[in-house]
Amino acid sequence: MVVKVENLVKRYGDLIALDHLNLSVGEGEVFGLLGPNGSGKTTAINCILSLLKYDKGDIEVFDKPMTPTAYELKRNIGIIFQNVAVFEELTVYENIDYFCGLYVTDKLKRKQLVEEAIDFVGLNDFCKFYPKKLSGGLLRRLNIACGIAHKPKLIILDEPTVAVDPQSRNNILEGIQKLNRQGTTIIYTSHYMEEVEQICTRIAIMDKGKIVASGTKEELKGMIKTGEKITVEIFGAECAQTVGIKNIAGVNSVECVGNTLVVKSQRGKNNLTEVVEYLKQHSIGYGKIFCELPTLNDVFLEITGKQLRDNA
Repeated sequence: MVVKVENLVKRYGDLIALDHLNLSVGEGEVFGLLGPNGSGKTTAINCILSLLKYDKGDIEVFDKPMTPTAYELKRNIGIIFQNVAVFEELTVYENIDYFCGLYVTDKLKRKQLVEEAIDFVGLNDFCKFYPKKLSGGLLRRLNIACGIAHKPKLIILDEPTVAVDPQSRNNILEGIQKLNRQGTTIIYTSHYMEEVEQICTRIAIMDKGKIVASGTKEELKGMIKTGEKITVEIFGAECAQTVGIKNIAGVNSVECVGNTLVVKSQRGKNNLTEVVEYLKQHSIGYGKIFCELPTLNDVFLEITGKQLRDNA
């Protein structure tokens, strides 16, 4: 097991940040920690890295106890935090070389690793640039290069795509998947469900300092009652005219706001035909119709009673 956390408790006075947290990450996984800001994701990561003292619990990394002085374990870990942490007075190349040098003393080997990291994140044309000359997306790439240059076995990314453009976000996500294909175990924290759903092999949903659900995407979606969601653009009708849809067999809920009607079916049910027939029978005009399977946000909403990005 690459990471094993048992019964972890962290308090800040009366606030319980981590409430008997249990999680495990196997070798070769892309493990997603999903939850809104304040759910305990970053606190858990800091405890795993032994950067933060905790009140109770056990943490093992690579099957060995993690402590503040476990330097042999830490050499095999790469960390990319949400806040970009690079030196403004160093160039792109010099920054990556500095952070790689914390782990690799051989200059020839380090030069090779730095060049590979630069190529990996696509900063070849910016080696002599200083951080203040880089866009937000390029800064994120530099931050990632600094954390992965020494070829760690475990990489922890804490909200690495916050406030970046779509192109940079895609570049970062593709890079993470490439690292995983090369054998690296990844822990990825985010409140962006789309990213977690796209790249993670297994997911844990956190809320109020504990894991409220975990499994693969399919397993998580199988835990809830909600099934397919039908969204219909309606015209010339009052929402009161759509309330009868909730009496259709298999329908879980009906929500109508303005000219948008949302019908959620029970798991395993498909009510599209019945919904369209109801609209016709009641002379309700309709336009675009979208059908989609449950998302991780639906899972989070049903389990916790709030939206995934509440307080995000």
